[in-house]
Amino acid sequence: MAPTGDSDSRPLLSSNEGQSYASTISTTRPKSSSSQIDAEAAQNASCPADNTPLLPPTSSPTRPFLSWSSAYILITSRVIGSGIFATPGSIVRSAGSPGLSLLIWTVGAVIAGCGLAVYLEYGCMLPRSGGDKVYLEFVYRKPKYLATTLIAVQAVLLDFSSANCMVFSQYVLFAFDVEKASDFLLKTVASVLLTAIVFVHACFPRTGIVVQDVLGWVKIIVIGFMIFVALFVVVFHPSSSSSDRNGLQSLEGLWSDSDWSWGTIATSLFKVFYSYAGLSTVNNCLSEVKDPVRTLRSVASTALATAFLLYTLVNLAYFVVVPLDEIKESGELIAALFFERSFGSSLGRKILPAAVALSCAGNVMVTAYALSRLNQEIARQGFLPFSSLLASSKPFNTPIGGLMIHYVPSLLFIVLPPSKDVYAFILDVEGYPRQYLALALSVGLIWLRYKRPDLKRPFKAWTGAIVIMIAMCIALIVAPFFPPQKQTGGLWYATYAVVGIGM
Repeated sequence: MAPTGDSDSRPLLSSNEGQSYASTISTTRPKSSSSQIDAEAAQNASCPADNTPLLPPTSSPTRPFLSWSSAYILITSRVIGSGIFATPGSIVRSAGSPGLSLLIWTVGAVIAGCGLAVYLEYGCMLPRSGGDKVYLEFVYRKPKYLATTLIAVQAVLLDFSSANCMVFSQYVLFAFDVEKASDFLLKTVASVLLTAIVFVHACFPRTGIVVQDVLGWVKIIVIGFMIFVALFVVVFHPSSSSSDRNGLQSLEGLWSDSDWSWGTIATSLFKVFYSYAGLSTVNNCLSEVKDPVRTLRSVASTALATAFLLYTLVNLAYFVVVPLDEIKESGELIAALFFERSFGSSLGRKILPAAVALSCAGNVMVTAYALSRLNQEIARQGFLPFSSLLASSKPFNTPIGGLMIHYVPSLLFIVLPPSKDVYAFILDVEGYPRQYLALALSVGLIWLRYKRPDLKRPFKAWTGAIVIMIAMCIALIVAPFFPPQKQTGGLWYATYAVVGIGM
């Protein structure tokens, strides 16, 4: 599959399908400097010589309605989900030391920033809904439909909300003092959450936007509160702080018991990437964003900076309050353990874990909202059974079919696997195949710069960031097959890579 650089003058959206995307933009927004930029960027889309349109007309509502603040909350809510509340324990357990754990979180943020730069350049060149699907189809036009098929397989098999739903269930049951909950109860609570969110997005879209905005702010407030608690412990109760016991007071203790094997680091990086997943959320629904190019250029970078700052401070908060041995054994309940040690068994075990559960619910809402738009784009090109039905926005002018495509595999991944240890495995299975996608996008961007220098680029990524992204993708693709110094789970260390490749 090789990129092609056809520079034929026909617009990407052929005339026999109504009107071009550029004309759609000009009729749905009043003329302004920002809309002129959007229209010029839309003209980048061109069609190969066989007159086959690569992209169908956009399926967005009549007028864009997502403002900068809504787009910011959309990204922040998608990025800050269950990851920071559930993955630090398993990362520390694999890394072995607080120092290596914090280093992995920092490196993960840098790589996430490089990946974001790639998406910003693509999104500003092609400001329409569809995200990865649009970009890969634009770059990799031969073999025909191969890029679309790969995106369709990933969207159906690998883009789901099971992990966040399971973490929501664990924290809800923890708040209600349900000890050793059965698999059936855990899965029932998770399934009810998923079903309710899909119903709201399908039937009450405006309400869904408002609810996910509110839950997004709840999430930020909860994280800010955790940081404040850690500072309070350090300043006013230093004797009860765990920082000395966790090795934060000395350089030697900070790096003690570190596992520097590349396989272990790569597995931990996949969990960090999961915590940063969603920085390109707005790319999936750009047709619904006001002034998409101007908004995209600033809102995604702001969300990344917010997430990095909060993640770093929260990890430090965990080390300050919770002993290292307990962090390693906490599983997905490290935030609940943090609150219980800070406030006791009343407030710390009930109210605050419930707030974390609401944060996870907000992440599920944003994920379902964004991926349903991508799924609808795939259905509109006929790559799924009953495409006409799944691509329809009737009767509520919402992508009900796209929501169902997201709902079914998410529900199956909740119901079928055993709940024990499934969270970390799902994160690894989701993260590994994405490296192939990120590699294809990064290489394609370099190719476009060489073959199509005429394309208007309102944002141009630093070339070094693209090269770093390519190198890291290759390294992470081969990393799972390097054995770790010590096995921390019951499965073979490369199981997730084999499953990801198979899917």
